[in-house]
Amino acid sequence: MKTPKFLLPIATAGVLALTLSACGGGGGGGTTAGGDAEQGLDSRGPITYVQGKDNSNVVRPLIEKWNAAHPDEKVTFKEQTDQADQQHDDLVQNFQAKNANYDVVSVDVVWTAEFAAKGWLQPLKDKMALDTSAMLKPTVESASYKGTLYAAPQNSDGGILYYRKDLVPTAPKTWDEMMSMCSIAKENNIGCFAGQYAKYEGLTVNTSEAINSAGGSVLNAEGKPSLNTPEAKAGLETLTKAYADGSIPKEAITFQEEQGRQAFQNGKLLFHRNWPYVYNLAKTEGSSKVKDVLGMTALVGADGPGASTLGGHSAGMSVYSKNKATALDFLKFLTSEETQKFYATQGSLAPVLGALYDDKELVAKLPYLPVLKTSIENAVPRPVTPFYPAVTKAIQENAYAAIKGEKTVEAALSDMQASIESASAGQ
Repeated sequence: MKTPKFLLPIATAGVLALTLSACGGGGGGGTTAGGDAEQGLDSRGPITYVQGKDNSNVVRPLIEKWNAAHPDEKVTFKEQTDQADQQHDDLVQNFQAKNANYDVVSVDVVWTAEFAAKGWLQPLKDKMALDTSAMLKPTVESASYKGTLYAAPQNSDGGILYYRKDLVPTAPKTWDEMMSMCSIAKENNIGCFAGQYAKYEGLTVNTSEAINSAGGSVLNAEGKPSLNTPEAKAGLETLTKAYADGSIPKEAITFQEEQGRQAFQNGKLLFHRNWPYVYNLAKTEGSSKVKDVLGMTALVGADGPGASTLGGHSAGMSVYSKNKATALDFLKFLTSEETQKFYATQGSLAPVLGALYDDKELVAKLPYLPVLKTSIENAVPRPVTPFYPAVTKAIQENAYAAIKGEKTVEAALSDMQASIESASAGQ
């Protein structure tokens, strides 16, 4: 997905161009990393922090602050590109090489399972345990694999439903209620609703949200696909039916984040699903036609708030780090209340500490926080699997065909199920 400049700049990047080979590369497997995980637990000294491009200039000030307080345990910042696939491949290559200089790394929520399954991330338990009691539960779950925490939740993200307050005084609370308001859009000669439906990572996000919001799931608790269900069918049908009857305008099949944002800001949509970064742009860009009528609410589901797809990043500690005691303290620094407030105010990055969403000072500066908290509390991670690149490809291809009417919903879900089963079997 597009990397927004103004809000959550790395959280929504996703894994647009990951390949299965990148996911399945050898080296550093769970069997070889067992001994590495026991090394360096008490060692202190300089470490390196690896993250994608620091567009909002939040990393450098934080590291300067850390280094001033820890002259013997300084952190060096290695800045990657702003492309998620290149960030991922860089981490894979250095993990495979057992590079001890990649001590703490920024991990997209969809990479956690892959990296943990390969034995590349230090389990954050026992001596390396991290207190997560104050964190929003979905952020902790996204940083865990098979019940073990493998990374420190660092920033989060959730979907938001934007709407025109001048045309819809009261926000809809369910999908059916929103669809019933499409007559208002028709009366005003604009489109009713759009998310992201081009064949890319954003479609995985939107499809997962539709299925989860209807009570279904892409994968069950055991990590197996569970798409041949009435709930999954009902979820995907919300998109296919809305596209077929024009509630989702036909041009939306080409929408990624920015195309949808621009359509909404240009006054061409009544409702729009996107990430919180849209708020700043819709309120401040001179060309925005909705700056004075911008409404925000939680995504809608069958009976209430919908299940947003969880975005965000965590900070993982490499099993190959030589100074893990320092690395653990740095993780605690990144998740501290002071640092989390700095992320929010200076970088517009959604905090992982629940109490900050009710902080009056923060809400005054960032009025979308209460809505975002509801979104994140109801959020569901994208499918947690070491085979994520193949899984997201299966979702995108089949959901796209179903929305365009090239496959029935039943056939699309059946093909999606088969492709995921094949990928999970290593085929």
